[in-house]
Amino acid sequence: MKQLTKAEEEIMHVLWDLNESNVKDVIDKLPEPKPAYNTVSTIIRILETKGFVDHKQEGKSHIYFPILKKTEYSNSSLNKLVENYFQGSFKDMVSFFVKKNDVDLKDFEQMIQEIKTKENE
Repeated sequence: MKQLTKAEEEIMHVLWDLNESNVKDVIDKLPEPKPAYNTVSTIIRILETKGFVDHKQEGKSHIYFPILKKTEYSNSSLNKLVENYFQGSFKDMVSFFVKKNDVDLKDFEQMIQEIKTKENE
């Protein structure tokens, strides 16, 4: 799966939240300073070319919607993070975050319980 640039990812988050939208509504949801209409339109067309977004015609405008689910992209991104920075070891990644981010023991126990629940499904 292709990776998104920071700007593309920001627009995808808006589209995932809205489910479908025209360019103007995407811009309205972006933080200040707002990018130019042409900039957002160009990024959305790039996302369409990459296969992340599609559109339908509504009058004279296009309504854009995500093709790829947010969970699918998140899963792919997380797998790349584990591969690129933790030699493919999820255990090493969790260990890193526990050590560097002072994860609360209660939170860690909840994560373990969720993993056990998933294994039993």
